Amino acid sequence: MTTSTLDLSRRHFIVGASAAGAGLSLGFALPLGTAKAASATPEVNAWVVIEPDDTVIVRIARSEMGQGTLTGLAQLVAEELEADWSKVTTEYPTPGQNVARDRIWSDFATGGSRGIRASEQYVREGGAAARMMLIEAAANEWGVSASECSAAKSVITHQGSGRTTTYGAVAAAAAQLTPPTDVPLKDPKDWTIIGQPVKRLDTLDKLTGKQVYGADVQFDGMVNASVKTAPVRNGKLKSFDADAVASLPGVKKVMQLGDATVAVVADTWWRANSALEQMPIEWEGGDADFSSAEFEADLIEGMTAETEFVGNKAGDVEAAFASAAQVVEATYRVPHQSHACMEPMNATAIWTEDKCEVWCPTQNGEAALAAAVEASGLPIEKCDVYKLHLGGGFGRRGVGDYVTQAVTIAKTMPGTPVKLLWSREEDMQQDFYHPTTRGRIRGALDSDGNLTGIHLRISGQSILAGILPEALINGLDLATFQGLAPSGLNPRLEDQTIKYTFDNLLFDHAMRNPPIRPGFWRGVNANQNAIYLDCALDEFAHAAGRDPLEFRLAYLKDSPEAQAVLNAVAERSGWGKKDGLSRGLSFYYSFGAYTAACAEVTVSDDGQLKMHRIVAATDPGYAVNPQQIEAQVEGSFVYGLSAMLHGEISAKDGQIEQTNFDTYRTLMMEEMPDVETIVMPSGGFWGGVGEPTIAVAPPAVINAIFAATGKRVRNLPIGDQNLRDL
Repeated sequence: MTTSTLDLSRRHFIVGASAAGAGLSLGFALPLGTAKAASATPEVNAWVVIEPDDTVIVRIARSEMGQGTLTGLAQLVAEELEADWSKVTTEYPTPGQNVARDRIWSDFATGGSRGIRASEQYVREGGAAARMMLIEAAANEWGVSASECSAAKSVITHQGSGRTTTYGAVAAAAAQLTPPTDVPLKDPKDWTIIGQPVKRLDTLDKLTGKQVYGADVQFDGMVNASVKTAPVRNGKLKSFDADAVASLPGVKKVMQLGDATVAVVADTWWRANSALEQMPIEWEGGDADFSSAEFEADLIEGMTAETEFVGNKAGDVEAAFASAAQVVEATYRVPHQSHACMEPMNATAIWTEDKCEVWCPTQNGEAALAAAVEASGLPIEKCDVYKLHLGGGFGRRGVGDYVTQAVTIAKTMPGTPVKLLWSREEDMQQDFYHPTTRGRIRGALDSDGNLTGIHLRISGQSILAGILPEALINGLDLATFQGLAPSGLNPRLEDQTIKYTFDNLLFDHAMRNPPIRPGFWRGVNANQNAIYLDCALDEFAHAAGRDPLEFRLAYLKDSPEAQAVLNAVAERSGWGKKDGLSRGLSFYYSFGAYTAACAEVTVSDDGQLKMHRIVAATDPGYAVNPQQIEAQVEGSFVYGLSAMLHGEISAKDGQIEQTNFDTYRTLMMEEMPDVETIVMPSGGFWGGVGEPTIAVAPPAVINAIFAATGKRVRNLPIGDQNLRDL
């Protein structure tokens, strides 16, 4: 589909943006951009604006939530632009501008570790095209051929005469030129900005407090809103006594949103939330008889039930098990998890009959715009969303439920800025949770200790069935098999294929969906799949009497990249060393990147875990900013280890039991191991960084615990379990 034939009808846009918000990418042929659109600042093309003082503004359509995408994408553009990096800054275009310009910036979704790899080609072309236009403008001014001119660090030089000019001096003229259609890109060996650990562009504002997050937005005359939704899954709002709080200080409005939510608006958020907490509210209906403990029986039943949902199958698994000298079986459990963003959901909206504007942190500006359009009742061209940096996303801010609420409230108060901020309790109890599953994995070993067959049964929740059922294929959720999929099964899963080579395998899914809405949680299904597969491989290796490193490498013979990262962590950590530390390995391929880890732990006599160090290695193909990659690995390990040690969302009587960080714990500073990261890009492909790395930390630690105790951890979270008494 080309942009010239793109259907921008209101209905099509809402459906398309909602799908993108749920994690599906949309493909479009992108023009190189022109300067014909309305803009407060003249632009060379859609990606590059250059001020007369040579300031280079790079427009970034993706969202920044701490992962460094803003700086990484700016590096890609600046490299091809030949810009002076010291003069580079960034800005967000709006999704409304994107619609008006035939989606010239493509989709605005930032998830699946695709912020850079899904747009690297066209943003680099945007930078290269702008450079060519600037050189042409300078050549025209000098009356020479553009082929006689070159650019470096925002300065254009005529090779014959030595004359120079700056980008800022010719930017206005360059903006009037027709963009080139043939835009060659630099050879990676010639990169000078890409691949360098340049300082992040957003750090200073964060350190000085200048950075504005959604919770910081302020307008004159602004009011504040807090909401409460039925605590029982699928419950409804029966009644509420608005008169009981209407006279409280600062209260402006009490209103119902939909059939399950009540909102209070006041002059300050604390007054709005306090009134909401005091107001008598009655709820009814819903799944009040549901409990996580009872749902465990459904997960266990799914371990052996008949299922037609097969994600990967090769060879003859039944024959392999029938002829096996030894069969090893293990069952692992992973619970629901909350996103637990440090900044709760929020959005600020202003609605009039002529315009609806929203300021919010979002992982998908188009999904947020779609939500605003739907709630406002206005046409797309009268709505827009202004993206802000996110105080945590992790997949949660890919949907726009909080935007819908803010606009709905603002619509009842025309012209008044309304800032909606969820309480921490609302944020945690109304999440889209990481799904709960069990994995039963069996391995067939021959008399020589070779793995001749492997069967993984995943029993549990489907994300797509819960939030995007139209993406199922004959009822099958292919996303369940992230990191386990066969090559060529589905273009969307080519970055999730299994890199181990097993002659006989079967990976299937017994779908069991509780009434808890699932969502995309950082690393998504690769997290539990890595535990199921890699911990089982460790079990198979020990049962076969073989070294876990050698055992893994034997089945990675067709993937030199996989072997390289695994060998790298083994060598750096001193695999096999006898020094009082116990070590565990893991490897996984997901989101287009190869990642391995080696954890070093001790377990005390009373069964308490101490994680000393984790060495990680990752090959994402190209490393745009190695320092940011190291930070991403460290941050993802905090997230993954928090879930492994403490994270669990549970329901009782239909309600989520965890309400805040006192009941949903995260990793403490003294629990965090040292992390050493080996960034080893092999080139030739673009892989992810933030999500693939999260998957390898928990299995590496779990395998190290076995090395220390001889006991297998199969039920997460580890929590306060006595690891010597499992």
